[in-house]
Amino acid sequence: MTPTRVVAFGGGHGLSASLRALRHCVPGLDLDITAVVTVGDDGGSSGRLRAERGGLPPGDLRQALVALSGDHPATRRSAALFQHRFAAATPVPTLGAPARAVGDPLAGHAVGNLLLHGLTELLGDPVAALDHAGAMLGAVGRVLPMSRQPVGIEARVRGVDPARPDEVRTVRGQHQVAVTTGVVESLRLTPAAPAACAEAVTAVRAADWLIFGPGSWYTSVLPHLLVPGLADAIVSSPARRLVTLNLVAEKETSGLSLPDHLDTLRRYLPELKVDMVLADSTAVGDPVAVERAAESLGARLVLAPVAVVDGTPRHDPAALGAALVPLLGADR
Repeated sequence: MTPTRVVAFGGGHGLSASLRALRHCVPGLDLDITAVVTVGDDGGSSGRLRAERGGLPPGDLRQALVALSGDHPATRRSAALFQHRFAAATPVPTLGAPARAVGDPLAGHAVGNLLLHGLTELLGDPVAALDHAGAMLGAVGRVLPMSRQPVGIEARVRGVDPARPDEVRTVRGQHQVAVTTGVVESLRLTPAAPAACAEAVTAVRAADWLIFGPGSWYTSVLPHLLVPGLADAIVSSPARRLVTLNLVAEKETSGLSLPDHLDTLRRYLPELKVDMVLADSTAVGDPVAVERAAESLGARLVLAPVAVVDGTPRHDPAALGAALVPLLGADR
């Protein structure tokens, strides 16, 4: 029996939650999972590597690989190593003198970020590096970048300065957009039309399901729709499309309702049609408004308890996986 081919788009913790949920689907469904990951990160360890050595920012790619890593004890240890982050070095004692602090270039770097960067240099291609790293982790699926070239994320934001609430400024960089306190009015990538990763385009065209969200809407979900080759593949793919909505608004989407989240998908890719919208049954707010927004995309709204039970705004991978099984396994 041919497995159901699923492509999940995103980056960071949101994509990681989606991939872990798909892993929970595996006992009930035969899935072929591909993650397509944003490449705009410019903060933390990824930002430092990108600025100092070039290449793709590895952090979101690393998190996706770890989310798909296998269950064997050896691969679990490898996954823990990938996630291990170097602490700052302790001061170094010198003979006859008090201990002195030294510069520590490793501080803050995740081992997996360095390994992915090294594999890319060794193999000469980020996709080959990701495939090799996936084999090391026993990954149940494949991780691909949305583009082989890193991108910048820019937003026109109203009210960045609270003293000038009507002033619109350009905010540059994924990190700065993610933490902005203003209202994002428009989003763009630099360069404006990056080349799509060919392997990602192939996966999208062959998929049975395309999954968007959860995640940071402006910096993790929408960027995929701004890559022309990827957007064309998303629109023309015979796959069905599912959107998983966030549980709460983030800084970058402050003031953006769940219906607004769906409206932005249509704004940046007007040809996009969606089959299903999945939302948490307690976090959905006004279900009628969300249902209308879903219907405007051609979708049916599905409500399910997909949040962790402790009340924090996080998706529970097991609960989300349980909600996805009947949806992804549904006949057309």
